[in-house]
Amino acid sequence: MATAIDRIKSKIIATGQAKPPERARDYRRGALAVAIQVAAVVAGLVVGAGLIAGSGADPVVAYKAAFAGAFGDFYNFLETLVKATPILLAGLGVTVAFRCSVWNIGAEGQLQMGALAATALGIAFGGRGVPGIAAIPLLLVAGFAAGGAWGALAGWLKVRWRVDEVIGTIMMNFIAILFVNYMITGPLNDPNSGGVPLTRKIAEAAQLPRLFANVLIGSRIHLGIVIALAAAGLTYVFLWHTVPGYQLRAVGANPTAAQFGGISVTWSVVLSLIISGGLAGLAGMSEVAGLHYRLIDGFSPNYGATGIIVALLGKLHPLGVVIAAILFGGLIVGIDAMTRAVRVPGSIVFVMQAVIVLFVLAGELLARRWRLVE
Repeated sequence: MATAIDRIKSKIIATGQAKPPERARDYRRGALAVAIQVAAVVAGLVVGAGLIAGSGADPVVAYKAAFAGAFGDFYNFLETLVKATPILLAGLGVTVAFRCSVWNIGAEGQLQMGALAATALGIAFGGRGVPGIAAIPLLLVAGFAAGGAWGALAGWLKVRWRVDEVIGTIMMNFIAILFVNYMITGPLNDPNSGGVPLTRKIAEAAQLPRLFANVLIGSRIHLGIVIALAAAGLTYVFLWHTVPGYQLRAVGANPTAAQFGGISVTWSVVLSLIISGGLAGLAGMSEVAGLHYRLIDGFSPNYGATGIIVALLGKLHPLGVVIAAILFGGLIVGIDAMTRAVRVPGSIVFVMQAVIVLFVLAGELLARRWRLVE
């Protein structure tokens, strides 16, 4: 496998479009680029403090309450991981697509379709006596396949009809969200819900086990976090230690050079969207099978869009995405604790997210101007 990668790499380098990395210099540049991004997050939090002060609250007290709510004890940290799980999976999906320079803005729609497929299959398992050892893997496959198929459709539109993937994936988000809403209120609606938009519960065998259930009563952490971390490891291996992963990154770096190197740009684009959508679909599956045990209208507070933020904040690297997802999971949980402690508007979390993104993008622009990143 390594020989095949080296052979492709040598072809691309031979075109004059790529150069072998200079390791020592790259490490220094990478460290400075990371430092700029950390400074950008800190600057975003400083601006957030100004917003909190403007609402009449003490920023120091507010941030203490937020930190304690997200990381103050083991229980709160587990709740942060609960929120980080779908964000991490969606962020990993976005990372794969962006590494191929495919701007997949449709993680939310792919997440919704993955959740719908897992719900339908989980309900179908009810009363059939399907063992958990088979039900959970089948739900994983269903969630990944549904999200991947939704991503593949966007890829087909791009390569066949030249539909810009940004526009295509955004429009497909609306289609997926409205279709899922129809299924919740229509064919899959719980007849005993009294008109509330939610589906029947999935079979018990299809529910992801809760972790630390015997240690912490009321903890909601579930097997989904293990799946998400495993997905992060597999994503890293795929992107940096397999031929298709190298081909995706080569296309993202320079599609012309990759084409001369014998790589199919068309196939790489479609493959990146299949994997990207599949990982987002797993995010939806984990919310249904690990947390709600049914599909609820509005179950995702736009985890797909947050996944785009953490992918960018994590520098499109699985380890960085893990750290960024935990940060944003903590931000969601912490802001909730902060609103209870100092009475600031709950919408401030979205404002702070936007401010952090702006500073991160500004940091990225600065890093490119200083040629710290390519």
